[in-house]
Amino acid sequence: MSARNAEHAFYERTFVVAALALLAYLLYLILAPFFAPIAWAFFIAFLLHPAQSSLARRLAGRASVSAALLTLVTFLIMVGPLAALAAAFVKQVAELLRYAQQFAAEHRATAPTELASVPVVGSALAWLEQNVGISLEQVQDWAVEAARTVLGSLASLGGQAFLGALGTVVGFVVMMFILFFAIRDGGAIFARLRELVPMRAEDKARLFKHLGAVTRAMVYGTGVTALVQGALVGIGFALTGLASPIVFGVLAALFALVPMAGTPVVWVPAVGVLALQGRWTAAGFMLVWGVFVVTIDNFLRPMLVSGRAQVATLTVFIGVLGGVAAFGPIGILLGPLVLALALALLES
Repeated sequence: MSARNAEHAFYERTFVVAALALLAYLLYLILAPFFAPIAWAFFIAFLLHPAQSSLARRLAGRASVSAALLTLVTFLIMVGPLAALAAAFVKQVAELLRYAQQFAAEHRATAPTELASVPVVGSALAWLEQNVGISLEQVQDWAVEAARTVLGSLASLGGQAFLGALGTVVGFVVMMFILFFAIRDGGAIFARLRELVPMRAEDKARLFKHLGAVTRAMVYGTGVTALVQGALVGIGFALTGLASPIVFGVLAALFALVPMAGTPVVWVPAVGVLALQGRWTAAGFMLVWGVFVVTIDNFLRPMLVSGRAQVATLTVFIGVLGGVAAFGPIGILLGPLVLALALALLES
């Protein structure tokens, strides 16, 4: 190759790389505002893929009709039961916030004395005051402010967590529009992306089989198990007459996703509250119910993940925390999934 031809080839490749980089940047600018709707659409389409395959076969291969029916069902569920659940969630959070403020106002003078009389808590607070200079009044103020912050964040997150982190009517419409095509053409899109991977056919087949197993293990094993545990904790709160069962059920589902935390973070304090109220039968029931909820993880998760790849505990822990910080509510599942897929690629 002559020097002139080599120079021409260099500039041609440089132009192609620069054009691709510019195109990728412009695509990012276009798609970034709709990341959450797009992510939720493909996530829901993934969950509905088995139903789409079965329904399309029943409708003599009319994939568009089956996709339209599933999209309509999803729309009805999201604007019906889930919207009502989101409204109830936000309402209960607001009630908890008002109760916390009222409780703090009514017990501002007596709470430090009451806390000091509790054996373990009183000793700890006394040590803090003597050695660190933190008074009981300061601890109370910090606790109330922390409760306000957490409950306020929950109130603002409630609608997003249930309706897909969309935030606006436009986002919801975009998600539903994309969902139809994701359900109908998701398999074809995945096959096209698979063809772009520069690997040998057998290596590519093994890699994508593993990626599929990891994805299903994450979604069904971790996500469904957390939802079941959260629902059971909410039922336990309702049966024992504790306030805001929906709020604490959602919190339990979120904590169930976090290793080394789990649902006991929610129901153990509830047992303590019931005991302090002198409701020993309800406290005993809540304790047994909570142990049952924790035990469910030991047989429900293996049943859902049977025959699929396992997802490491550390991957889930870092993925949940980092995913929520990076992507919002959908990061609860997307974060661990991205990490699990990245590890699967490195192991291939």
